[in-house]
Amino acid sequence: MSHPRQVQVRALAKLNLDLRVLGKRPDGYHELRTIFQTISLADTLDIAFTPGRKTAIQLEDSAAIPDNLVARAAVMVLKATRATGSVAMRLVKRVPMGAGLGGGSSDAAAVLLALPVLTGRPLDLPKLAELGQQLGSDVPFFLLGGTAVGVGRGTELFPLPDGPAQNGLVVAPGVHVNTAQAFRDLSPRLTSESQENKIFSFQSHVWGQSVGAPPRNDFEEVVFQQHPSLAAIKKRLLRAGASVALMTGSGSALFGLFPDRNGISVALQSWSASEAFPVSLVTRSRYRRMWWKALEEHSTGRTWPPQSRYAR
Repeated sequence: MSHPRQVQVRALAKLNLDLRVLGKRPDGYHELRTIFQTISLADTLDIAFTPGRKTAIQLEDSAAIPDNLVARAAVMVLKATRATGSVAMRLVKRVPMGAGLGGGSSDAAAVLLALPVLTGRPLDLPKLAELGQQLGSDVPFFLLGGTAVGVGRGTELFPLPDGPAQNGLVVAPGVHVNTAQAFRDLSPRLTSESQENKIFSFQSHVWGQSVGAPPRNDFEEVVFQQHPSLAAIKKRLLRAGASVALMTGSGSALFGLFPDRNGISVALQSWSASEAFPVSLVTRSRYRRMWWKALEEHSTGRTWPPQSRYAR
């Protein structure tokens, strides 16, 4: 009888350190320019794979999410690798849902990275990225981690060098933002002139690391009109000493980056523990070390994506 191969991994959240929305594409999506950044806030995912002739997938989900991407990702991995057996997973959510932090996408990417290692049927990075795009636009980024420019739907990624360690505070007030409505409200403002200006401004921000080109999130313009309380949170973060305060994704979470931990301690007093989360920015090198350590019992070497010691 085969023994289960088990692992516990952390699925990190992300921030959009900058986000520009350009025109609508022929495929119905909007053209984006963004800077993704992994942060220390994370869900926890336990995965156990037992080789066998029959395939079964079980998911225990603390948030009871309908049509969870975790289960869909597991199905896709088994189909792509032609592996058979039992997959049992337990997901403990800590990343607030529907807040623009990419928690569901990161959970799915965690399965894409870990399950091929447990099955002994490796998938290369292009194949993983192909599967990730089918699950969601943010999923491919979590196969990379660190800091990266995302263009197109956000699935075309260009890694940026690891920056200095930074600490921040994420505030997720539980406000529901209708992303489709936010895109609809923003679309009439996306003129050809504004698109060109945004492209040059975004390039300046990426090249100059914010010198003369402060970060922005185009969704703030319309989302803050719908939800003034979110604009107030941004002002409170800045008053508390944040060097940068911005909404992430289409909201509703906001974050502030602080020059020292004292400012974070002061800012924390304004929100409850269920709304505010101290975080650190996680570099790509740290992200990979985290994954190598989590999978060390089942993997071999320090390659990316992690490779399985069960592969034949």
